[in-house]
Amino acid sequence: MQRRGALFGMPGGSGGRKMAAGDIGELLVPHMPTIRVPRSGDRVYKNECAFSYDSPNSEGGLYVCMNTFLAFGREHVERHFRKTGQSVYMHLKRHVREKVRGASGGALPKRRNSKIFLDLDTDDDLNSDDYEYEDEAKLVIFPDHYEIALPNIEELPALVTIACDAVLSSKSPYRKQDPDTWENELPVSKYANNLTQLDNGVRIPPSGWKCARCDLRENLWLNLTDGSVLCGKWFFDSSGGNGHALEHYRDMGYPLAVKLGTITPDGADVYSFQEEEPVLDPHLAKHLAHFGIDMLHMHGTENGLQDNDIKPRVSEWEVIQESGTKLKPMYGPGYTGLKNLGNSCYLSSVMQAIFSIPEFQRAYVGNLPRIFDYSPLDPTQDFNTQMTKLGHGLLSGQYSKPPVKSELIEQVMKEEHKPQQNGISPRMFKAFVSKSHPEFSSNRQQDAQEFFLHLVNLVERNRIGSENPSDVFRFLVEERIQCCQTRKVRYTERVDYLMQLPVAMEAATNKDELIAYELTRREAEANRRPLPELVRAKIPFSACLQAFSEPENVDDFWSSALQAKSAGVKTSRFASFPEYLVVQIKKFTFGLDWVPKKFDVSIDMPDLLDINHLRARGLQPGEEELPDISPPIVIPDDSKGTISCQENMPSDIDESSVMQLAEMGFPLEACRKAVYFTGNMGAEVAFNWIIVHMEEPDFAEPLTMPGYGGAASAGASVFGASGLDNQPPEEVVAIITSMGFQRNQAIQALRATNNNLERALDWIFSHPEFEEDSDFVIEMENNANANIISEAKPEGPRVKDGSGTYELFAFISHMGTSTMSGHYICHIKKEGRWVIYNDHKVCASERPPKDLGYMYFYRRIPS
Repeated sequence: MQRRGALFGMPGGSGGRKMAAGDIGELLVPHMPTIRVPRSGDRVYKNECAFSYDSPNSEGGLYVCMNTFLAFGREHVERHFRKTGQSVYMHLKRHVREKVRGASGGALPKRRNSKIFLDLDTDDDLNSDDYEYEDEAKLVIFPDHYEIALPNIEELPALVTIACDAVLSSKSPYRKQDPDTWENELPVSKYANNLTQLDNGVRIPPSGWKCARCDLRENLWLNLTDGSVLCGKWFFDSSGGNGHALEHYRDMGYPLAVKLGTITPDGADVYSFQEEEPVLDPHLAKHLAHFGIDMLHMHGTENGLQDNDIKPRVSEWEVIQESGTKLKPMYGPGYTGLKNLGNSCYLSSVMQAIFSIPEFQRAYVGNLPRIFDYSPLDPTQDFNTQMTKLGHGLLSGQYSKPPVKSELIEQVMKEEHKPQQNGISPRMFKAFVSKSHPEFSSNRQQDAQEFFLHLVNLVERNRIGSENPSDVFRFLVEERIQCCQTRKVRYTERVDYLMQLPVAMEAATNKDELIAYELTRREAEANRRPLPELVRAKIPFSACLQAFSEPENVDDFWSSALQAKSAGVKTSRFASFPEYLVVQIKKFTFGLDWVPKKFDVSIDMPDLLDINHLRARGLQPGEEELPDISPPIVIPDDSKGTISCQENMPSDIDESSVMQLAEMGFPLEACRKAVYFTGNMGAEVAFNWIIVHMEEPDFAEPLTMPGYGGAASAGASVFGASGLDNQPPEEVVAIITSMGFQRNQAIQALRATNNNLERALDWIFSHPEFEEDSDFVIEMENNANANIISEAKPEGPRVKDGSGTYELFAFISHMGTSTMSGHYICHIKKEGRWVIYNDHKVCASERPPKDLGYMYFYRRIPS
């Protein structure tokens, strides 16, 4: 015991009060009911604070609550103690020291370091040959900060000793998300070896897929037996489908399906309906080749380059990362990098751009005290808390400090000068925002544009009061469709958050040079000679903008004049201009051989952008509008002629689609209307109706139908939307008051959580000081009054319309052959100069490659 005590004992002095041996047991007695032993499934956070990026490596160490197993830095542990009353914490600290030198000046021979027991990442910027680590653990009892050094088996109660050992030996809660481990967990399907494939002549094209049973074009799965392309299930974040792939399995019994869009040289997402889990198919290449998909020709390498394409692609990586240029590291507020967790650069690039926008800075970092004080009991599972934590980490400068002069001199003397930019790890943030999402929760590379929209969706669903920073991206698109037969037109509006700009390859200004390069390249490959230097297509931005505004053919739109589907021509214009315009260059596609293809282009993106000429004009003189008649509702044969008014509710509404929408948090009556007015065409189509109509004053009112003489549904859902007076549903208030809480407390909790019962209860438990918090009550009442006014006088969807003149302030670039591989970095203009954000490295940019970007961020120029 003396040896272990020496290892874990606290070196040097401490600011806490140490206990005498006889007092330890007596001191812990009143706190014993709050000390828990971690059970299977408990997440033990001992690497990172829930509110900051403090860790055991930080100066103040880390405090782990012995009841919730959440961790807090020195600045935030008092907040948790005041909110929960939990008094016992384990304090963890890692000490880093220079190794003792031998007589010859070198480090002593390496030996096993028995003083390291924390499961922590070592600092990559510290040379392991020159430094050694020593870990320290102790119990701290608040509020008097009594300290008990660990281990202390003789004096601690057995339960406390077991709990401490369990906390110290627990694995990281993110261990299952470490790179490559997810692949090893997938079993090989028992159906893969003898899978039956029908010789039905089906060939799958490289793009343009659509569900065979509905109109969905996303989350599509290819059945490996008969080649059917069908949609998957619906996900909580509004992505997914109508479950037709599963229905097909139940009808036919064909067990395996592969997700379209995930096929790479290394494999794809394969699901076994029979085994009810994701699986591996060792014969996937053969099974895909049966339907004309030749994945074996996609010879990928670790960095996303093709083997026969390495030399041409080198220039892209070098140019975008500004390789070969001595870049000056940047430090201080707004110049903090993000560590790469393994293919997390898409997330890092988007978040750096997002938090360079003042509205996001004010919404989260500007409200930091309030958001942290009113966070739920588990702040690691709260979106606003984690957004605020990330924003503060990036903007405070606390984690981006330049090395002191003595360290620089020592590095120069050793000829190993390296920028000491550690950055912060977005592991907790990524774990939350990607939770339950099949793609972002993996460790594969993802599309930065898709993550941007996913983040906007989360911001929309977790708005702070009446403030919604994502409104700066929100704009209305006017779509005009002209029926090719009747020449009549239909005008509709929809909400969007980014402008997708096509690549006008036919407008390349260096076509002769491209042809010569291609001939030379083919000759070099045939004769096995070195490939020529890459020639990139030069595309004028004006040509891409022209391609964006050109009409698009539509084959299956509903022509109300003909009461049938018809061909038409669609054009899109801006019905409003956003405050911040995000432009995506549509660089990615599939070749005819199913190989993911990226247009290697250079587009002269302007610093100043004027799109005022794309402003929508509405119905023009001489145009005749199509009648506003919805498509007929398809009624199954067995129910025709038997429509009745049971409880005043139409029986022909697809209840499965209604429930899918309701589970996303929309009012039940609004979901019924959305499904009805879109003709039972599926949840995705109904979701688009909701987005367009959600600002209307009668959005959540019951559906009134001709011929039914009243409301479509007499009873409202317990978890439905508030009425115009912003009062929570009485049924939910009654549930909370029946638990012994005051009525006004229940109403305030429901208002603060958008009438979510579970979150409201969590809110009540985390606000024991309810009656004293008058400022928050006043603000909530003001918000309620504002909502009454806004709903009484609707102003349409939330948009910040204005001039269509913009200035470029950030862009995200992608290197590699597809969005499923490669690397992302971000350039942001700050204080009049461009800065490059390449994961944890932040430097002043010398040659920002504005012509090679993938996503561009523009801010409106005040008129």
